[in-house]
Parts: sequence; structure tokens; C-alpha cells
Amino acid sequence: MRAFVVSLLVCASQAVAGPLEEAQQALRAAEPKAALALMDNALQAQPNHAPWLFTRGVALSELGRLDEAMQVFTRLTQEHPQLAEPYNNLAVLMANRGLLHPAREALELALRVNPSHVDARANLGDIYLRLAIASWSEIPLAQRDGSLVRKLRLARDLIQAPTHPLNQ
Repeated sequence: MRAFVVSLLVCASQAVAGPLEEAQQALRAAEPKAALALMDNALQAQPNHAPWLFTRGVALSELGRLDEAMQVFTRLTQEHPQLAEPYNNLAVLMANRGLLHPAREALELALRVNPSHVDARANLGDIYLRLAIASWSEIPLAQRDGSLVRKLRLARDLIQAPTHPLNQ
């Protein structure tokens, strides 16, 4: 699934862009610890700064601190419901934990906020595909017709493809 697009939240003023730009550079350089330290330091001065919080969530995700990242993205959806990106990133983390229905709901909220959000739309399609696989898999083998068997095989192949975002 597609997530963690830090540049989408770069709506900070020039006065506060310094730490954000540095943290984004650290993330691009695969240095999430440095990005997290920069954001933690910056957030001491402005604890509710949405772009800094979002970048902090991305850094936490990159570090594998997924519970903390989910808390950050959840907080952002509550405090800044007009931003689609936190919903999208929260949904990715939920989906990777198998929480498909809450992930679908988060993506639908992202698309209500921004109907043209490409990543959220692509991720919602992936969620629907995973939900279809789960539904079709519940049908006993003896009751699956040829059409359903083909659909299930194709859907599994799509999800398991090495280039599929869920497998990266």
C-alpha cells in the first residue's frame, strides 16, 4: 500500500520549514532516527504543528515503532480532520495488521476530505481486493465454481506479486 508521502503535508511557513526540510532529507537518506530527533525537538516548541507531527509519524513507522506511529496519525485525524494524508497512513498501518474494515473506513474518510487523493484511492482498491479474497476464501472448496476459483487465484496473485506495494 502507498503511504508516508511526507511532501504532501509541506504547508509550513518559511519560518518553520527548516526542521521539516531537514527531517525530510533525513528520511530520504534512510535516517529515520535523525528525522525523529529533529521532529521531537521541533515539537517541543510547537506540539500541535501538523506537518511536524506527520513527519514524526512517518519516522516512527520507518523505525518499526508502529503503535506510536498509529497514535500520531490517529491524533492528526482528530486534530486536523481536513488532512487526507494522516488517514491514508493510518489505514496502511491498520491494513498491514489485518484490520481491513477500519483501514477501509480511514481511506473512505481520506477520500471524503480529498476525492482526488491518488494513494488513498489506490489503497482503497487494495483493501477491497483483500476483503474479496477473505470473503471468497470462506466459501468451502466443494462449493467454489470455476469462475470463483479463477477470481480467487488472480486476486491472490495480484496481492502476492513481488512488485505489489503490500509486499515491499
